[in-house]
Amino acid sequence: MSRPTRRSLLKLSLAAGLLPVIPSALRPAFAGPAYAPQAGGWQGFELRTTVTLAQGGPAQVWLPVPSVQTDWQRSVGDTFTGNAAQAEIVTDPATGTRMLHARFDAGTAQPTLELVSRVETRGRTVDWSQTAEVHEDPAVLQAALQGSSLKPLDGVVAERAAQITQGAITDRQKVAAIYAWIVSNCHRDMEVAGCGSGDIQATLTTANFGGKCADLNGLFVGLVRAAGVPARDIYGVRVAPSAFGYKQLGANSPSVTGAQHCRAEVWLSGLGWVAMDPADVLKVMRAETDTWIKDPADPLVAPVNAALQGNWEGNWVAFNTASDLSLPGAEGALPFLMYPQGLTGQGRLDELDSKTFAYEMTAAAV
Repeated sequence: MSRPTRRSLLKLSLAAGLLPVIPSALRPAFAGPAYAPQAGGWQGFELRTTVTLAQGGPAQVWLPVPSVQTDWQRSVGDTFTGNAAQAEIVTDPATGTRMLHARFDAGTAQPTLELVSRVETRGRTVDWSQTAEVHEDPAVLQAALQGSSLKPLDGVVAERAAQITQGAITDRQKVAAIYAWIVSNCHRDMEVAGCGSGDIQATLTTANFGGKCADLNGLFVGLVRAAGVPARDIYGVRVAPSAFGYKQLGANSPSVTGAQHCRAEVWLSGLGWVAMDPADVLKVMRAETDTWIKDPADPLVAPVNAALQGNWEGNWVAFNTASDLSLPGAEGALPFLMYPQGLTGQGRLDELDSKTFAYEMTAAAV
């Protein structure tokens, strides 16, 4: 009797409805190197945001400016041009978030604005075996323990955090338990617009806990805070391909208009701020192949799952860590500033509709 071929096995299994996902043994081997980000040297990027409003003024525009200065990202400089009546880079005094704020007069026929930010980044890593005395402003840590409009820490959030971390003693154990729960129980919902709303109560009451990065990493941050560990979201944009061959973990063209991505970090004694990104693990599981991978131990997923607990590649630029942010010249608070924002006489522009809003973002290595 001849041995069944891979093609015949797949036909039989699909006909019988036995393969909701393709087993890793039957998938082609992944061609890229093992996913293992390293700190490495600094790489420069030029991030360019161009806005051309379809309708004449009056109008206002707010563009996120990279505001993070750390051992894994540093800003080189920012310049802007356009025909705004007034434009300046302003800093939110409460959070340190920087943004370009421009006002256009009513007589401006075609409001235009261009922001160019030069940033240097490198991979971010942690050595779990090495600890040292680390310090942070107590006010910063306190802010990373508080709830917000999208991250209430009581009710279902507190209940879920207590359930997940039951038996965990140290902060590191609590973080590991919540990270593992997100990866094992949540999923990337491909129908969600943009990066999601970041409403963690809504995510916890959605079937199978679906969402995108602002929802999933936002939920991770909220649960960690509810467990008593400082945590925060970092809002930014992918600017280059992954060095490890994963299409979902990088920007794969010079245009990065829709490449926004929210990451997370937690504060651990002896280590300081530690990188976390369970949402990208779920993105690889859902979208890296044509088939939805549902096992975190899958050979394609496992190295990403392990690495993104403490490490990430330097192919992403962070804007800020702010939530419930007040935009100068606008009423109300913005849940987070990761996309360009605009306001005309007809109301707020849809930041997720770049064609109607008429903006473009590009990134290039320099």
